[in-house]
Amino acid sequence: MPIEQRVVSGAKIGGNKIGGGSASSTPAVEAEQPAKKTRKKLLLVVGAVVLLAGGAAAYLLLGKGGGEPAAEPAPVPGAVLTVEPVSLNLAEGHYLRLGLALQLTEEAGEEAPDTARALDLAIALFSGRTVAEVSDPATRDALTAELAHQLAEAYEGEVMDVYLTNYVTQ
Repeated sequence: MPIEQRVVSGAKIGGNKIGGGSASSTPAVEAEQPAKKTRKKLLLVVGAVVLLAGGAAAYLLLGKGGGEPAAEPAPVPGAVLTVEPVSLNLAEGHYLRLGLALQLTEEAGEEAPDTARALDLAIALFSGRTVAEVSDPATRDALTAELAHQLAEAYEGEVMDVYLTNYVTQ
């Protein structure tokens, strides 16, 4: 006999004694017992699913190490390499005179890297834009940030920033 039936057996509900299957038990009380079991099981299953989902989300968001990986130390600034200004063609027959200075990292060493890649990336990024576009301070800052990102990748960490030393439109 199941545990729930033994506990309930012999109790009085509404003046009727509930027995172990006797004729005096009411069908409503017997139907209530499986419904309680079903709710308990449902709550246990839902609770288990919520715990598993939370654990999976924590594992994916935090990674295997239990937190973010250690951040790389910031590069130490080294020498600043000035690049000769160059004239770029803008849209509608206009020009941009663009001069750059590359902030090298200490890891770059004593030998200055070739600036041809830096000029090529700058020409590709700034050429063909309108005067209004390159004159807008927000757009100019966004283009400079994009150029710095491209230079860091192209020079494999030897260049950490770029400065505009000459910026004249015509």
